[in-house]
Amino acid sequence: MWNAFFSSSLFIDGFVFASRVEFDLYFRKNPFGGEFTVFAGLEECIKFIANFKFTEHDILFLQSVMPMCEDAFFDYLRKIDCSDVEVYSIPEGSVVFPKVPLMRVEGPVAVVQLLETPFVNLINYASLVTTNAARHRHVAGKSKVLLEFGLRRAQGPDGAISASKYCFMGGFDATSNVLAGNLFGIPLRGTHSHAYVSSYMSLDDIPDKALMSKDGSRVCKDFVSLVKEWLQRIHLADSLCGVFGDTNQSELAAFVSYALAFPSNFLALVDTYDVMRSGIPNFCAVALALHDLGYKASGIRLDSGDLAYLSIETRKVFRTIEKEFNVPNFEKMIITASNDLNEETIDALNKQGHEVDAFGIGTYLVTCYSQAALGCVFKLVEINSRPRIKLSEDVTKVGLLSSC
Repeated sequence: MWNAFFSSSLFIDGFVFASRVEFDLYFRKNPFGGEFTVFAGLEECIKFIANFKFTEHDILFLQSVMPMCEDAFFDYLRKIDCSDVEVYSIPEGSVVFPKVPLMRVEGPVAVVQLLETPFVNLINYASLVTTNAARHRHVAGKSKVLLEFGLRRAQGPDGAISASKYCFMGGFDATSNVLAGNLFGIPLRGTHSHAYVSSYMSLDDIPDKALMSKDGSRVCKDFVSLVKEWLQRIHLADSLCGVFGDTNQSELAAFVSYALAFPSNFLALVDTYDVMRSGIPNFCAVALALHDLGYKASGIRLDSGDLAYLSIETRKVFRTIEKEFNVPNFEKMIITASNDLNEETIDALNKQGHEVDAFGIGTYLVTCYSQAALGCVFKLVEINSRPRIKLSEDVTKVGLLSSC
């Protein structure tokens, strides 16, 4: 198309090069059946035009796939940049609405036309996933911690990085994507996997059982024995009588090993075997042993089952542990829930009642499962101060009027 511009009579005496145009970038309908959209992607658009230039490698490739084009066309490509392009935009992160220009781009038609595809690409997904994140924040409430866990389910590495960035903009608190944390300064959060738990066979798998107290004043030479003592005390406690069964010792070994590595950030995934009969008592035993050495465990993660019921029962156990063993704030251990969560499941949990403090959300968040694309368009509204408009038999696709 651009070569057609170049070759046409419009280009005689540089007319196209001199012609100034205005394009509006906007969308026609709010996503997810909602009432708002959050505008995102502006920063990447600005970076794009700041560095826009055809390299010699680009020119050689274009010559190979477009041999019919004149040499003058490629000579012109070598010279163009965005130095004469002006962008007027709504601030990134703003709440926006359909058929309101998010960006107005002014400049030479031959240059601005080249920006259509990259700008629409950079705004579409960014605004869609930011809006999706904001909707999850709205349904979860301000008090809950939202963790973006979508790296493995996103559409490729680029999609994953973008999702982490824009979910943070949309109201999420942290990401499990370490590269995104490095690139954008997003706080990092994560837990161990089920594979980590099931890779242990017994407590004998732990070679170094020593752990220094948090204040450095003493060393517990056998942290495993301390944990086992606490597990026995939990089982014998009258207030917890009959609550727990025999716990899985390989799971206990995994928890102990993880606590030895991260004594100040111990958060355990408790549903590898049985949440209430094994995962919770094993976690509590390790957390109490850490408390003896001056550490405070972070909490647990639930990744399956009835999340509302399990969170409530877990909180009851934490409350009982605090009273039974006089451990301050044990009741306030963080309960994190995951397992293909989305707006609807979080809303259902809220209506049912739960004790979840943090939600780890991945698939439905980063893939924007409910809607594939925002549908941004980039339409010509003015050329050389003369208004232009796209007409259509479909009234929803009629272009916007120029502001002049």
